[in-house]
Amino acid sequence: MKKHNFSPGPCILPNEVMLKASEAVLDFNNSGLSLIEMSHRSKEFVDVMEKARSLALELLNLEGKGYKALFLQGGASTQFIMVALNLLEKRAGYLNTGTWSSKAIKEAKIYDDIYEVASSESANFNYIPKGYDIPSDYDYFHCTSNNTIFGTQMKKFPECPIPMVCDMSSDIFSRQLDFSKFDLIYAGAQKNMGPAGTTLVIVKEDILGKVSRKIPSMMDYKIHISKGSMFNTPPVFAVYTSMLTLEWLKNLGGIPVIEEINDKKARIMYSEIDINPLFKGYAVKEDRSMMNATFNLVNDNLKETFDTMLKEAGINGLNGHRSVGGYRASMYNALPIDSVKMLVEVMSELESKA
Repeated sequence: MKKHNFSPGPCILPNEVMLKASEAVLDFNNSGLSLIEMSHRSKEFVDVMEKARSLALELLNLEGKGYKALFLQGGASTQFIMVALNLLEKRAGYLNTGTWSSKAIKEAKIYDDIYEVASSESANFNYIPKGYDIPSDYDYFHCTSNNTIFGTQMKKFPECPIPMVCDMSSDIFSRQLDFSKFDLIYAGAQKNMGPAGTTLVIVKEDILGKVSRKIPSMMDYKIHISKGSMFNTPPVFAVYTSMLTLEWLKNLGGIPVIEEINDKKARIMYSEIDINPLFKGYAVKEDRSMMNATFNLVNDNLKETFDTMLKEAGINGLNGHRSVGGYRASMYNALPIDSVKMLVEVMSELESKA
């Protein structure tokens, strides 16, 4: 039985992408070589890298606007320190909305003064702070657009007088935004883009080269830009699969089309959470994530029954993070709407049995 995969990441990818990627592992473009055994300097793979970078900018409507796309290693967690190394001269402001922004703050503090412009930690991050000020003398402002663990998402972004950096690991390519408002975007691939192993960085070139510190070569965005994301051996399979996923999204109609689909999935999911008396949503309603719906059972005595029903229905990856408990339905781009309907059907069936 094909599972309904609600895993928070690594997560579900489109079937056609998985098929093409698996074929490339055996024989890439009828070359007689596997993608994972051929030279990363070969024309065949260089073309893959260039296309992946180009598609990322095209889908975000950032072509010709002074941005460069990079596919790097180390996950989004490496970007916590890489951002600070490249942009932090004296001080920076961070919006603390959950586990990943807290970790970004911890890493950046190694180098200079980091200030939390606002935080929702006192409420265990069940909402997004609003109405905060961003000082104009800071080097940059950092935020996290979507919080997988707590199920919150920034619906609006502040007018920012300084460079704005955003960790979009769990909702990039899922909704329409004016991406030109951001000076640097980073995102681990393993949510909406590909398998674990690569991280997309979109950076506006004119914000670089302004810090006085020496930056290690592997941590320097300018070096990676100059080498076309090929400064060191890239994660070829992760980049190729990401390229396939970006092609899939473009052929689907791009971000406007996938946003409509994601909105439908989220409305179906949250409607059941709100009308079913056996469940309670975790995040404040106005800040609910379109990607990750977090919810709990009102009566924990029903957990064993519900978990058994989920297993029988082929529903996978629904357990909530230990910070929140309960359940988390991750509804990334490739998750079919039928999977959401199946989950809702099981939740409704539980109500009829209770």
